[in-house]
Amino acid sequence: MQLTFLGTGTSQGIPVIACNCAVCRSADPRDRRTRSSVLVEVKGRTILIDAGPDLRQQMLREGVQELDAVLLTHEHMDHIAGMDDLRAFSFAHEPVRPISIFADAVTLAAVRRVYAYAFSDSKYPGVPQFDLHTISRDPFSAADIPVIPVEVLHHHMPVLGFRVGGLTYITDAKSITEVEKEKIRGSKVVVVNALRRKEHISHFNLEEALALIAELAPERAFLTHISHLMGPHAEVKLPPNVQVAHDGLKVEL
Repeated sequence: MQLTFLGTGTSQGIPVIACNCAVCRSADPRDRRTRSSVLVEVKGRTILIDAGPDLRQQMLREGVQELDAVLLTHEHMDHIAGMDDLRAFSFAHEPVRPISIFADAVTLAAVRRVYAYAFSDSKYPGVPQFDLHTISRDPFSAADIPVIPVEVLHHHMPVLGFRVGGLTYITDAKSITEVEKEKIRGSKVVVVNALRRKEHISHFNLEEALALIAELAPERAFLTHISHLMGPHAEVKLPPNVQVAHDGLKVEL
């Protein structure tokens, strides 16, 4: 299995518009972060988790040629605003092949609302082709790959993380119940959001993310959904098995 970090930034990305802080002006390419998203390649299948507003740029940068499924964590725009660009993968096939989208009912309702033109009775030529699959908190299969949803809370909003084999990916979490933590235990690699150093109402800060990692004890862990308030990438000091992810980072499992 290969994990590719397409984007590792928070909703504003880095650099932030109109910001002149040291991180936003950094020459270190690891401090340039598009909105959070990952690609999971396993058993010949390619699965995308989240499709934010930087999707086109991310797909072109990584040379992605095919997608077998898309998993959505939740409805916020930094996680679904790039879905129109998924049509390129549909129209690369003849006949046109809809993109399989897996998400909970609330998120799929937002997709139907935001992309209403894709579900119109009289579709404009060239609109995205989506095949929507409603998931619950129970295990499911995406492109024949077993997936275990992991529910976290983004303040009071339920968000889904996903476990695929030995990998668990979690974003936009502020709390996780003990029941959901049990779904994560035994993962070789855990990816978790760590917005900044200071506490935040709806995201783990660095201290909280590291505490969760220490409790779950994976072989390796990676921090994502990073804001410019974390400070420069090179200055974040972490335990030996933990790394701040950066855009383009590839991890072999």
